[in-house]
Amino acid sequence: MIEWAFPVPPDVIRGREWHGRGVSLLAWTNEPDDARRPPLITEHGGRVIGLNGHLADPAEVTALPDDSVGGCFSAWFARDGELGASTAINRVCPVFHAETPELHIVGSRALLVHLTARPDERVDFDVLALQSMVRQGFFLSDETPYKGVSALRPSSRLVVRDGVRTVTETPLPEAAPAPTSARHKRAAVGELAEALLATVAPLRDLGEPVNLALTGGRDTRILAALLHAARVPFRTTTNGLDTHPDVIIARMIAERLGVEHTVIAPPQTAAKDAVLVEHPLGRAWETLRTCEGMTSAYETIVSYLPYSGKPTMSGQSGETLRAGSLNLLQTDLGDQALRRRIETTFTKDAKLFTAEANEHARELARPWLARGNRLETLDHLYIWYKVGRWQASARAGSLRRGDPVRPFLDNRVVRAALSLDQSWRLSEEVIYTLILRLAPELRDVPIEGRQWRFVQSTESAPAKRRRFPWPARTRLPGPPPHLPTTKTGGGWSWRTSPGPALTDVLRQQVLGSLDALAPIVEPDEVRALFADPVVRKPALAWHLYTVSTLLTGLYPGKAPEDLPRITVSRPDPGR
Repeated sequence: MIEWAFPVPPDVIRGREWHGRGVSLLAWTNEPDDARRPPLITEHGGRVIGLNGHLADPAEVTALPDDSVGGCFSAWFARDGELGASTAINRVCPVFHAETPELHIVGSRALLVHLTARPDERVDFDVLALQSMVRQGFFLSDETPYKGVSALRPSSRLVVRDGVRTVTETPLPEAAPAPTSARHKRAAVGELAEALLATVAPLRDLGEPVNLALTGGRDTRILAALLHAARVPFRTTTNGLDTHPDVIIARMIAERLGVEHTVIAPPQTAAKDAVLVEHPLGRAWETLRTCEGMTSAYETIVSYLPYSGKPTMSGQSGETLRAGSLNLLQTDLGDQALRRRIETTFTKDAKLFTAEANEHARELARPWLARGNRLETLDHLYIWYKVGRWQASARAGSLRRGDPVRPFLDNRVVRAALSLDQSWRLSEEVIYTLILRLAPELRDVPIEGRQWRFVQSTESAPAKRRRFPWPARTRLPGPPPHLPTTKTGGGWSWRTSPGPALTDVLRQQVLGSLDALAPIVEPDEVRALFADPVVRKPALAWHLYTVSTLLTGLYPGKAPEDLPRITVSRPDPGR
């Protein structure tokens, strides 16, 4: 079962185990040593402790499962007659659990938990739970593809003591009102800054610089300022041409902070009318193997490479400091518009689904719609599902290569961010103030893309003020003009413009497995989706394809062989 559950070569896996009265704790990893973290299993105070992820301070392993510990992790603990596991605030390091008449099984890989709970090696799918996978390409619930296996919620603790399981949950922090005085704003941003600084402080002693992927945007700028303020040696790299705003601004940031900057130019190739791409079945197999049926093959999952301990950093999940990506998508922050966003998140493309699947989606949405504070609801939905399910699953690919430092996923950082008023964070005043606090040298460096939101509010006409409800007045120094995003002409993607040949491959798989999909989708609507030579909703087609291959047994199993490559033609610009 291990070879099915772990998406790395068997010869790179090492493990440890502990056995007590009625309890066993088993740990495996593809990391070659324990240089950057505690050992796989630590014994302390009459119990053993395991860690999935990393701690800001490895010495704090003895405090687990305390909610205040910093890092990106889930924790495991055991002693005679007792087994426990806990998630951090965003559960990006997941915990899955199942129960049989004889066993309680808790693990970090859902398929392994399921197979351990089964009396045989047959996989039993929870088809109704997969309705959100088809809608969004990830789970908007605590369900998994496997019957009887659930994901532990954020900031939760599961304990099995003498055969009895209990689960306790700590609610996400309630945001304080936005501070109204400059002094209180400085104090609130200061707490967030201290939490961020604690995440990178251990990197000072690594003996080699951190490699930061730097752009002209917001999130990587925060990280550059953070590493600079913490006196952590780092270098920066940017992908793009010298004329692109990302490269221009990243070079300015590196110069202001006095760090090395390398530009990686994209390969210059002749314009092509068509490209040869991998067969979707091979892509789906690798995605199912890595992400366990909890991420769509529409996403590009990082492929396997031997594990590297070199420290790397990128701006992934920086939206946490800006009230989450669901709020950032909004152009109307009125109550009805925010309510529609919540409903649409759960019930997207309702016409395609069966009545049972739509009712299941509405049931999942109901407790979120009942909450009064819409901005907070969308902020928490981002943490629970966009980070805690989509990113938790997708990052399994990158963890095969290494464990990048992710300050925005740190337990303390997320807790500090969620404690700040959502509208204040959404205005971007918080992150702008944070950057100036950590690296005032960046005061005159422009931003790429749209101007800072709190600046847009002062420039908006009165009719548009509803879009930017935060106060227009601010004592912050005026940022320099922004650099609009440059269109490079490289926006065509074979995934989003699949062409007729690739559409036909997707169509044949999905329409050929409608019996397996029937509990959650309406066959006639699926046929209508694929009626045109080129599918009109490529992402939805990919999600259907992924779930279809899962339910028809593509994985677990051997990788498909001798698959032909598919020709995808560039769409006619005039079409």
